[in-house]
Amino acid sequence: MTGMTKALLAASITFVMAGCTSVQVQPLERMSYLDTVCIERNEAVIVPGFLSVIKRGFSRNGLNTRVYDAPVPGHCEVILTYTALRSWDFTTYLSHAELWLNDPYGDEIAYAQYHLVAKGGLTFSKFAGVETKMNPVIDDLLVNY
Repeated sequence: MTGMTKALLAASITFVMAGCTSVQVQPLERMSYLDTVCIERNEAVIVPGFLSVIKRGFSRNGLNTRVYDAPVPGHCEVILTYTALRSWDFTTYLSHAELWLNDPYGDEIAYAQYHLVAKGGLTFSKFAGVETKMNPVIDDLLVNY
């Protein structure tokens, strides 16, 4: 293999690998009193089905949810806020999402992030559905439930 061929091969591998997924999770600690999580609806999120996937994920982990428009009612013990972004490559797909769980005083008590490095690069897995991408993230966030 020539030096130029090796350089091109290394660059190609780097470009393809740039499509890796990054997931960061600070799980929610178990709270004996927690039954229901209040979700503050984010109208800016236009990823189809995102909120439904979040609600099903919490339910699957034994937690009820209630969705509210801001401001969230004062009786909420844990409040979930979220964001989700789409990217485009022939079609739209989820490329970034963040979930924040806060106590009633606004202090962060748990966090999760899903991020496609370089917007997924050349990998076809970037076109996977929201549920496929977010279910493991939600399960890691709620691992103590």
